[in-house]
Amino acid sequence: MTIDEIRDNFELLDEWDDRYRYVIELGRTLDPMPEAEHSAENKVNGCVSQVWLSRQIDRGGNSEPRLKYLGDSDAHIVRGLIAILLTLYSGRTPQQILSTDALAVFDEFGFREHLTPQRSNGLRSMVERIRSDAREALAAAS
Repeated sequence: MTIDEIRDNFELLDEWDDRYRYVIELGRTLDPMPEAEHSAENKVNGCVSQVWLSRQIDRGGNSEPRLKYLGDSDAHIVRGLIAILLTLYSGRTPQQILSTDALAVFDEFGFREHLTPQRSNGLRSMVERIRSDAREALAAAS
């Protein structure tokens, strides 16, 4: 699924209850995260829920490295937010990640008004974690 498909589906849903259900459905599409990946190293701090993001760097020959992610949470709505984040970021190069403003996309979808402050902080923590990974990967490549 692409971010444009998610955007189009979101626009079809007028009620926030329907949008929440859709986000929860997106969370069910996440690839399963192996239990071993639910580690302290992969835990995202700053989230009220338990959230894990595990990163793999695919160096794929001569091309720029790509960061691939698995994500999981113990909260259904957060799993959905992770699914949207990974649609934006997973499989992208560090440069693409750093040039993508995920928080602007979430604002465009209207999440700023509809997430609790704690969830918004957790979302920012997840985005910052991925952007930090991208900066590290760029530094390692140079």
